[in-house]
Amino acid sequence: MTQTASPVRNAVRTFNKYVTNPIMMPLAGRKYWYASVISHVGRRSGKVYRTPVVADRVDSGFLIPLPYGTHVDWLRNVQAAEFATIRSHGVTYDVAKPEVIDAATALALLDPRHARSFERFGIAHFVRLTDAH
Repeated sequence: MTQTASPVRNAVRTFNKYVTNPIMMPLAGRKYWYASVISHVGRRSGKVYRTPVVADRVDSGFLIPLPYGTHVDWLRNVQAAEFATIRSHGVTYDVAKPEVIDAATALALLDPRHARSFERFGIAHFVRLTDAH
């Protein structure tokens, strides 16, 4: 189950990676900010990376929409390591067991308001991460 982004979404992804994300990093993960930060280890470099994401807290973990498809670097790093750390609303969580799920499955787990937003953007896949114990 893989998904690649359209040319327009790919252009937005590239812009966000090099322009928006660096600007967003000082705010992401803070208590009153909507975006979270996922920290992950590079699958080839072993280096720790931090990426701003929208992470919704669900029972025993998080759901993260994948608007740019399933081939984004941060997701491939998390899948390879099977572990990451999410800082959301000022709290840090260790998460594991990344599982790419379809929108129908994910949207049923979300607050209806968030679900409608993701539906409008046509997001087809999400990654579900489970709290590491």
